[in-house]
Amino acid sequence: MIRRPVWARLVAFMLTLLALWLPLAIPIHLIWGEYEIVNFINGALLYSIFIILLRVWGKRVHRQDQPLQFYGFVLNGPMLLEAILGWALGVAALALLFLIQFSLGWIDWQGIPPQFSNVLLSGLITGVGVGFAEELLFRGWLLKELELDYIPWFALVVNGIIFALLHYLHPPEVIRETWPQFFGLVLLGWNLVLATWACRGRLGMAMGLHGGLVWAYFGVNIGGLIEYNGSAPEWMTGINENPIAGVLGCAMLLGLGTLFLTRIPKPQ
Repeated sequence: MIRRPVWARLVAFMLTLLALWLPLAIPIHLIWGEYEIVNFINGALLYSIFIILLRVWGKRVHRQDQPLQFYGFVLNGPMLLEAILGWALGVAALALLFLIQFSLGWIDWQGIPPQFSNVLLSGLITGVGVGFAEELLFRGWLLKELELDYIPWFALVVNGIIFALLHYLHPPEVIRETWPQFFGLVLLGWNLVLATWACRGRLGMAMGLHGGLVWAYFGVNIGGLIEYNGSAPEWMTGINENPIAGVLGCAMLLGLGTLFLTRIPKPQ
C-alpha cells in the first residue's frame, strides 16, 4: 500500500472534517446566533464527527481493524489506571508548585470560598473533557500520523509546536496578551508525548495528566484560593498569573518530562 506524505494526510483529514461539520454548524449558528450553548453544541458536534472520521480514516487509510486502539485509545483496566495516576500526578505537580511559591512568600492564601464544591465539579467536567478531546486529537491522531513518517524525536518536537500554535487561534489582542505562555505550551505538549510513550502509546496517562492540571488550575484560579502579592517578578511566577508562563512552571514541566523520560521502555 502506498501511503501519502504526512502533511498531505493531515490536510486531507482536516478538510474532510470541515466539509462534514460546516454544513451543519453554519445553519445552527445562523438560526440561534452567538450563545454559549450554541458554541457548545457546535463544538460537541465537531468532536463527534472527528471521532467518527477517525474510525473511518484508520480503517480506510491505515487498514486498521481497531482504529481507535491504533491511535492509542484503549478502554481497558491499564489505561484507566494510567489515567487516574496521570490525574493525581497533574494535581500533585501543580499543588507542589503553589506550595513552593507560598513557602517563599510569593502568594497569599485566601481561604476556601463558599460553594467551592461547585467550582471543583465544573473543573472536573472541564478537565475530563479537555484531557480526552485534546489528547485524542494531538497525542492520538496527530502524533501517530507524524510517527509514521518521522523519527520519534522529530515527531515529538513537531507535535509540541503544533499543539502550542493551535492554542493561538484567537483575535490579535488575545494573542498579544497570552504569547508568553507559548514556550510553556510547547513543553506541556512534549510532556504529554513522553507520557504517551511511557505507556507504550496508550493515551491514559496523557489524558489524566492534562485533565488533572486543568482541574487543579481551575480550582485555584476560578476558586480564588490564592492571590499573588507582587513580591516576586511575573516572569518567575507566571505572566498574567499563568503558571506555565513563568520560570517556575516551566521548571515543573521539565521535571515531569525527566520523570517520563526515565519510564519510556527501551527498544528490544
